[in-house]
Amino acid sequence: MDKARPMHLNLLQIRLPLPGVISIMHRVSGAALFLALPLLLWWLQQSLLSSDTFTAFEAMFSQWFVKLLMIGLLWGYLHHLCAGIRHLVLDLDVGTELATARLGSWLVLGISLTLTVAAGALLW
Repeated sequence: MDKARPMHLNLLQIRLPLPGVISIMHRVSGAALFLALPLLLWWLQQSLLSSDTFTAFEAMFSQWFVKLLMIGLLWGYLHHLCAGIRHLVLDLDVGTELATARLGSWLVLGISLTLTVAAGALLW
């Protein structure tokens, strides 16, 4: 009954494989999008009140920092979407082997970053 067990479970020292990191990023991006939703809805409501508030928000969104923040939110959304599709495919028992799971994780990163750069170029 002598099993080799880990001495400690320090989460900062455990090195997860790429599929595990992508899975955690999926959860974090979902939580961040959920927490940002009230702010985004408030911005939408305020911009629709009158033409003056719309002009004020238009001026605010022309600043580089706000554009960068919006591109970050866009990446969070696109990453969450791509990782969610990956999880749905994994639920179908496709890509559960380590090599294909790694490939799927790299595809999630590549596709979400490519879509973010393309959409960010249009928005900038």
